[in-house]
Amino acid sequence: MDVRKIQNAIQWMKNGGLVIVADDEDRESEGDMIGLGSKVTPENVN
Repeated sequence: MDVRKIQNAIQWMKNGGLVIVADDEDRESEGDMIGLGSKVTPENVN
């Protein structure tokens, strides 16, 4: 796992962005949108 990608995702969320964390294809093969509750707005979710 590339730590820089995780650090970039954290910075992205601190700036109000959302990231999608994907499951393994052998599990449900789904993704979850994750963001900081203090930064998430209806505009960036839709």
